Amino acid sequence: MSRDDGGPDIYLPPNEMRAVLHKDRVKARIVRSDRKGRPEGRVLEIVERSTQPIIGRLLQESGVWLVAPEDKRYGQDILIPRGGTGNAKTGQVVVVQLTEPPALFGQPVGRVQEVLGEVDDPGMEIEIAVRKYSVPHEFSVACMALSKTLPDAVRPQDHAHRVDLTDIPLVTIDGEDARDFDDAVYCEPATQGRGKSAVKGWRLLVAIADVSHYVENGSAIDIDAYDRATSVYFPRRVIPMLPEKLSNGLCSLKPEVERLCMVCDMFVTLDGEVSAYQFYSAVMWSHARFTYNEVAAILGNTRGPEAQKRKALVGDLLNLHGVYESLLKSRQRRGAVDFETTETQIVCDENGRIEKIMPRTRNVAHKLIEEAMLAANVCSADFIAQSKHAGLFRVHEGPTAEKVEALRAYLKAMGIGLNVSDTPKPGEFQAIANATKDRPDAAQIHSMLLRSMQQAIYTPGNNGHFGLAFDAYTHFTSPIRRYPDLLVHRVIKAVLANAKYHLPVLPIPGEAHAKLARRLEKGKVAKALEPGAKPKKASAENLAWEAAGLHCSANERRADEASRDVEAWLKCKYMYEHLGEEYSGVVTSATSFGLFVTLDAMYVEGLVHITELGGEYFRFDEVRQELRGERTGMRYAIGTRVDIQVSRVDLDGRKIDFRLVQNGQPLNSKTLLDKAVDTERGPRQRGNRDQTPARGKAGNATSAKAQTVDKKAVAKSKTPRKRR
Repeated sequence: MSRDDGGPDIYLPPNEMRAVLHKDRVKARIVRSDRKGRPEGRVLEIVERSTQPIIGRLLQESGVWLVAPEDKRYGQDILIPRGGTGNAKTGQVVVVQLTEPPALFGQPVGRVQEVLGEVDDPGMEIEIAVRKYSVPHEFSVACMALSKTLPDAVRPQDHAHRVDLTDIPLVTIDGEDARDFDDAVYCEPATQGRGKSAVKGWRLLVAIADVSHYVENGSAIDIDAYDRATSVYFPRRVIPMLPEKLSNGLCSLKPEVERLCMVCDMFVTLDGEVSAYQFYSAVMWSHARFTYNEVAAILGNTRGPEAQKRKALVGDLLNLHGVYESLLKSRQRRGAVDFETTETQIVCDENGRIEKIMPRTRNVAHKLIEEAMLAANVCSADFIAQSKHAGLFRVHEGPTAEKVEALRAYLKAMGIGLNVSDTPKPGEFQAIANATKDRPDAAQIHSMLLRSMQQAIYTPGNNGHFGLAFDAYTHFTSPIRRYPDLLVHRVIKAVLANAKYHLPVLPIPGEAHAKLARRLEKGKVAKALEPGAKPKKASAENLAWEAAGLHCSANERRADEASRDVEAWLKCKYMYEHLGEEYSGVVTSATSFGLFVTLDAMYVEGLVHITELGGEYFRFDEVRQELRGERTGMRYAIGTRVDIQVSRVDLDGRKIDFRLVQNGQPLNSKTLLDKAVDTERGPRQRGNRDQTPARGKAGNATSAKAQTVDKKAVAKSKTPRKRR
């Protein structure tokens, strides 16, 4: 149970969970500490029942209908009375609305609210995720009606009070599969000043889609956009923040059509300092739609076939590369954190199943655009800060004192000569990363550096961006897919017009409103506890901006969780086809209960449970983040290379289990039959959610099927294929 005051989570034993469900709010009292040292609680009162529907599979056992929740944290099956199943059939995935909460001696009761379909239907994992995480996925009737009234193209009257940039060869540079184009760029050599005091540099234009021109403050489209707060990206599907007419049409900076934009026009010195900038509304005409790979190829060979096709724009791309090199100097001087990490891309077939998982490499074009966007974001933050207008900053605070101490202990234990100060600068982290990049355990060290940092949030209080080493930073460059960027555009427009922007009074669902109120109160308590802090009475405007920041930050996390959930399901489905096969991989995390290993060939992560490490006792060293054998001294730490066998896949739990192998043999004597393959669900003991064998009508038919599947897995394990 997570606490409102931010204290350590409270463990509620199974008997305390009988009358409550996941996401219920309760009042509890700590009664003892369990054997793991966790505070153990007793439920005193159920304060608030969650109204969120539950997703699961409809099953029938001994004539009784029930729904087994897809999210195992619910802990109990939902009983469905006669007539409550609607049109749903056995085995289908359904959405259930509770009609009776659980009790100490009674299961929760509900009725089928929606039938999503069969578990193997293409895209079912996304349908589950959007409901599981309460992601708004249908626009309101009012929103769609309003979007239909918008024009299909820029009208002559839209040119009023705008700078005409249609003759400037602005271009977009995005991924091959991009559909909405937020930003366009252009660069040319420039000089600031005259005579001996003249400074050479670059004029950099970053033009961003002017979404605020079409999405009016407090309109039906604005309400839906605020509710979503961000677009959510899944493999093969996007749930946009704005209706498609705007996101892929009227606001998207498509080539060779007029589009309205907000421009950050900058002068960048050869040393990478933005010495002057201005913002203005404009009309633009994108002269080309480039892809990252295409730009990288042109910059790599200006006489190659790609360059010949774009001969008229090659010079502009070289100018963009020139300003990028200048901005890179500034990044290095600031000491901004820049760890090399591997991101992956899931490639699916037409049925939504994984074809392959491949690394997403960042080439020079990615970095070029990133630096240009960072420069525009910094200018927008500076502009808002200088105007003293309220707004949302993108804040990334430095590590807490506790994390600094933990990092110091780790660096000392690993024999790294460098250390961090009490209030570290980002350059200290980058210096450690640079000094250790050639060590065999570099991945482990860089991982620990990243873990010591905090998450970035949206907030009206400007506390700088630690990772990027900026005193002020905000998000300006993606208003099609991020609501905070839309707010920043509105604030900038208001300042330019010598006016003041007021946040609209947007309706928030009751449960979400209560969560926001609790977060605001929690923030006040935390600030009051800071040494020397004096309680300040916040104005209604400041509270509104703070609530908007919390809402956008929370929905950003929600989008990330939903995306990760879908990717985890797809990876589990993918690895089920590879049960019993052997692969090489690297340890990416060590815990007290085992090792997480990422496979080289597939970029899939799975758990090697501590019981699979052989016949000795392993102790977890928290400082070194490693497991060490007491008898042999065998060490498993982040970066350790291992060979594994895929032993178990749990689709419902989104978990993949590995076992270590040497010379084709497991380190212990267990067989694959010792672990069930959780593709379906079968009879199990009530109250024990750790056991998830196959399940079906009356328990028999599906259990037999599960046994057949396990035998196939064993057959595969006898003739493993090794992939490296």
